[in-house]
Amino acid sequence: MPVASLRRETTVRRILAVVAGCSLLFLGMIMLFLFIEGLPLFSTVSVSDFLLSMNWYPTAEPPEFGIFPMLVASCAVTLTASAFAVPLGVMTAVWLTEVARPGVRRVCKPLIEMTAALPSVVIGFFGMVVAAPLLQDILDLDSGLNLFTASLMLAFMSVPTICSVAEDALFAVPASLRAASLALGATRRETTVRVVIPAAFSGIGTACMLGMSRSIGETMVVLMTAGGAGILPRSLFDPVRPIPSVIAAETAEASFRGEHYRALFAVGIVLFLFTLAFNIAARHISEKNSGGKR
Repeated sequence: MPVASLRRETTVRRILAVVAGCSLLFLGMIMLFLFIEGLPLFSTVSVSDFLLSMNWYPTAEPPEFGIFPMLVASCAVTLTASAFAVPLGVMTAVWLTEVARPGVRRVCKPLIEMTAALPSVVIGFFGMVVAAPLLQDILDLDSGLNLFTASLMLAFMSVPTICSVAEDALFAVPASLRAASLALGATRRETTVRVVIPAAFSGIGTACMLGMSRSIGETMVVLMTAGGAGILPRSLFDPVRPIPSVIAAETAEASFRGEHYRALFAVGIVLFLFTLAFNIAARHISEKNSGGKR
């Protein structure tokens, strides 16, 4: 290899290493800031009370910081949104890869991916102004701002992510596997279900976990459409208050370095750990089903 080419390659590698290092540095600084500001709360509030208590009254005397209803709400909204988004996103990816003609795919895929660029506040506004009143009238509900409406809007946000990642995974399955299956007498449907999807399972699993990760960390949609009631949901149509909406709604009210301020950062730590767990699970699924190869 010529010396000039070797130098260019070395320079590019160093630039990429610096960029990657900066990303890790920023993530580490965010984590450090969260823990520095949030952990002091647990000198006055036990972790068990914080996670399992039913009451969140930061302005009471003495204040109470229990996030259990918000934890349940976040999990319920995420699971319900995933129940809508995962089948729809995966089936759309299968259709784009295995059924749609190339011309149709070239048009539909960019359109689907463009929806991922919609601002969350726009989707939340649509859910609050259009979807919530519509569902309230159709289902004869007391309020259209509830767990179900928030889940629908979150599903709408998650589908493009799930579809895009899953479609790339399906498209990466070698054509030779499809050809071998068809040559052995399998139909197109059997080939898709029994050969293509299992071969792309690691990518599909990663897509689903990333979609769920986006759902649990979304703020504006749940703030605008979930109803804002800090209670345990007993049905899909109860108003709820997921964790991200608490941080967004109360940050401006908390006095700097006060207990309420510390509690919101502690809530942020919990949300960060949830999101981190989803991303670790996605990576584990990807590596487990690909044999750990890169």
